[in-house]
Amino acid sequence: MTLQQRAASIRAGYLILGIAGVILARGPAGLPAEQSASRAAPSSTEHFWYKPQPPGPYIDSQRNNKAFGYTRGTILLSEDNGRTWPHRAEFADAQRITFSHILNNGNVVFATGSKLYLSTDRLKSFRQITVKAPDGSDYIPHAPKNPENPGWYFHTLPGVVSWEVGGKEMMVWGNYCNVLGGAAPVNIYYSTDGGQTVKIAYAFGQNPHFRDNGSPGGGSTGTLLGDPANPVRCRHVHTVAYNPAENAFYACTGDHDQPEGYECHWLRGVYDAAADRWQWKVLVSAPMNSRYKSGGINFVDGKLYWISDANGPTPHDRGVFRCDPADLPDPQRHTMLFNPGVESGNMIIQDGVILASHCAPASPMATGIIVSPDLGKTWAQYDLKEFGRRSPTRFHEKNGEGWFRLDLRAGWIERAEVMFLKPKAPGSGAGK
Repeated sequence: MTLQQRAASIRAGYLILGIAGVILARGPAGLPAEQSASRAAPSSTEHFWYKPQPPGPYIDSQRNNKAFGYTRGTILLSEDNGRTWPHRAEFADAQRITFSHILNNGNVVFATGSKLYLSTDRLKSFRQITVKAPDGSDYIPHAPKNPENPGWYFHTLPGVVSWEVGGKEMMVWGNYCNVLGGAAPVNIYYSTDGGQTVKIAYAFGQNPHFRDNGSPGGGSTGTLLGDPANPVRCRHVHTVAYNPAENAFYACTGDHDQPEGYECHWLRGVYDAAADRWQWKVLVSAPMNSRYKSGGINFVDGKLYWISDANGPTPHDRGVFRCDPADLPDPQRHTMLFNPGVESGNMIIQDGVILASHCAPASPMATGIIVSPDLGKTWAQYDLKEFGRRSPTRFHEKNGEGWFRLDLRAGWIERAEVMFLKPKAPGSGAGK
């Protein structure tokens, strides 16, 4: 079977079952514990191998050799890169999962709309987490006008949302919302104790253009959401990333130029662990047709890398950029490494490989992949047409077998399939 046939088969399975995954109906748990994933030979380009996810649970996140996935009514955990799924739990809202993350200690954090959950025992049990406001009080999600659209409180675009900070893992992420799933307030969240406690690091202001009117993306009428005391407003967070050289976090947001001001901001945050307190500063607020409407923030050897999602009237200020963090506000001090010619807000850098993607609605390619094997010295772009029109996002770091994991989104945000991609080393042979 060709990759195109395999991908089409997987997409057909998703439509039939109404979820982003293929369910093997064997027993109440949905899958036999020792079900082996299909290991068909991957397809290949000059720079990487690639393949759709194997039949089985929708693989929502990965970390080292672990993978977290779901089928209808069941969540599952693998410890051998998705070959078998011995750990599972019944979870009625599995199809509504919008976010998950596996921490180094094995804890799994996952979310559905406005609800956040934690498992600390390989899915033997899980509990709902009540987020804490900066003052220590409970942060209670708003009562949605339409219960089917509670808001994407915890959904995020990057696959990397935790780092070692001060000798322990720290989880920090912002929600990409007000597109599907209902209107939501825009926040940056954090946890310093393996997901046991999740707090708000920064709450953006109330945006009059994304009120809860019951629709999937919100509108200009309905309930205002967010911090009424904060004048910094945005539609959603694109990326949060950590720079160990500064011991600081950077976040960028989108999207529009509103009558009240810009929604595209870059913020820098410093966390005081002793006081459990954040200090944030807005570094840049800029038009949507600029390099500051962006995502894919990465830090390598103290240098800041990002990719532009700029759109609006031509000419577009786009590309993959690099600079010293202190020079971010000054475009004259940026180095453009590559201009893919289309908007993109997704990028990951690991082991010298830069991997990014095209936003499908704005691209001449069906599924566009951007790659540099040498930290920006040389570049290539590929159209993986067999997947159809897809926007790759949520890039997870390589698993124990060297494969990046990517969401494939219909349009630019509707969940569809999963792809795995493995960079080629010089002189390497066939993929495994």
